[in-house]
Amino acid sequence: MFMQIDWSKIITAENIGVAIRVVIIIGIGLPLLRIVAKIITKTSGKHLSIHTLMLIRKAVYYFGIVIILIMVLHQLGFQLAALLGAAGIAGVAIGFASQTSLSNLISGLFLISEKPFSVGDVIQVGNTTGIVMSIDLLSVKIRKFDNLYVRIPNETLIKSELTNITRYPIRRFDLKLGVAYKEDIKRVRELLLDIARLNPYCLDEPEPIVLLTNFGDSAVEILFAVWFSKTDFLVLRNSIMEQIKERFDAEGIEIPFPHRTIYAGSVTEPFPVRVVDSVSDKKED
Repeated sequence: MFMQIDWSKIITAENIGVAIRVVIIIGIGLPLLRIVAKIITKTSGKHLSIHTLMLIRKAVYYFGIVIILIMVLHQLGFQLAALLGAAGIAGVAIGFASQTSLSNLISGLFLISEKPFSVGDVIQVGNTTGIVMSIDLLSVKIRKFDNLYVRIPNETLIKSELTNITRYPIRRFDLKLGVAYKEDIKRVRELLLDIARLNPYCLDEPEPIVLLTNFGDSAVEILFAVWFSKTDFLVLRNSIMEQIKERFDAEGIEIPFPHRTIYAGSVTEPFPVRVVDSVSDKKED
């Protein structure tokens, strides 16, 4: 047997009125909340950073959602005092169960106040390097250069070493290279400085740096450092390395590379080596 529902007791004028008020609260409250959040962020946009505006918009939106929810529950006849008491007890239990989230929340507040980076900066955390897409209270969202999405908890950012690659408008590109011992170091220095001068992505100020860093096993090791705008990293690195290779080849500058010696073992005979004099061979022919 099926239970018969008395719709006359459910569909009453009072219940219909409650349903209409709930629909009006939700239908007007949500769009109005979005408008208020946009107005607040626009009016504060000239004085605050991008990530601070994002957090303010989310805080206003979530606070408004709570207000709308309380109004809806009040229309449905729930006792708010009892709900707040239950929410307090539940909040204590949830607080003990979510200590990690609380730690991320506190770390997020430190990140907001310290401002080590902003939305759009390129940062490096451990082995992860990418563009900051958003800064939230619990985590930071990063898009890597291979278009992968990475979420890093705020607590990890506070505890780890963080490098903001694009914090300053200019950067320095350090290139370590080696030349043969027979080369004239002063000539090599002049060639490198001329390469930097002709490269359109190298800045004249600060000046390029050419330092003799070490006498290696097979090469004189040199540090070649040039300054560039932070947006030109890839084109600068690719172009200047190509120019160094082409210019050194054209000028006859030797860049040594490691050589391998084949050893067959102590038991076997060594490989025979025969030195051929090409000049004497031609005379015999």
